[in-house]
Amino acid sequence: MRGKKQMKVKRRIFSGCVCEQIIFNMSERTKNIKTAEPQIRFKTEEEREQHRLKQSKRHHVRVVNATFNPQSLYSTLTLDNDNEVHTFNEARRLRDNYIRRLKYAVPNAQIMIYMGRGKKTDRIHFHMLSNGIDEETIKSKWGMGEVVRIDNLKARNFYKGVDCGQDYTGLADYLFDHWKAEQGGHRWKQTSNVVQPERETPTAVKRTYSERKPPKPPKGYKLVLTERFEDYQSKEYGYLYFRYVKIPSVCGHS
Repeated sequence: MRGKKQMKVKRRIFSGCVCEQIIFNMSERTKNIKTAEPQIRFKTEEEREQHRLKQSKRHHVRVVNATFNPQSLYSTLTLDNDNEVHTFNEARRLRDNYIRRLKYAVPNAQIMIYMGRGKKTDRIHFHMLSNGIDEETIKSKWGMGEVVRIDNLKARNFYKGVDCGQDYTGLADYLFDHWKAEQGGHRWKQTSNVVQPERETPTAVKRTYSERKPPKPPKGYKLVLTERFEDYQSKEYGYLYFRYVKIPSVCGHS
C-alpha cells in the first residue's frame, strides 16, 4: 500500500472576486472522488490546534471576500465615558444589543463585528463590516459613544505591489487577529445571511502542476499567488496552492 501512487485531485473555491485552486493527494481510503478531502497527520496536539486555527482564519477570509465589496462599509465604534465597560462579557452584551437594533431597522443587513482593545488606551472598541446599512443608521443606532470612522472598502487592494482588486485578505486577517484570549468565545459575530464560499467538487488532476506550472486561471481571473500550501510543507502531502483574483475591470462591483 505504501508504494501505491496516490491520485492527485484539484479543488476550486470561489469567494467573491477571489478563486483558490488547491492540489492535494486523495486518500487511498476514499472511494468516491466527490468526497475527497485533505488528509492530514499531526505529530502533536499542538500541531493539530495550529491547523484548526489556520483553517478558521482561512474560512474567515473567504466569508469576508464572499460577502463584502466596495459598496460595503467598515466602521470603528468607540464607547464614551458614560458607557465604557471594562470586561468583554459586558462588551458582548452591548454588541449583541446593537446588532439587534440594526437588524430591527434593516432586517436584510449583512454584518460581521469584532471586539478589541486600543493599544494605547486599553479601552474596548468595535470594528464592523456591513452591507445594506447607511451611515446615518450606523451612527444613530450606536448611541454609546463615537463612530470614529465609516469608510467604503477599497476597490483595489495591493499586496507586495500586485493589484489584487477586491481581495480583502489583509483587512480580514487584521480583524481576525484583533481577538485576544481574554475575550473568550468566538473571534467575531456575524449575521446568518453572510455569504459562504463556493466549494466546487474535487476533480482528478490530468496534468502535472508545479509552482512554475499553475492551473489555468478561470475566465476573467489572473494568478496572483503560487506556493506550497503553508500548512503542509512536507512533500509527502503534495499540496500546492494557487490564488487568482478577478481582473478589476471585469469584477462585478468595480
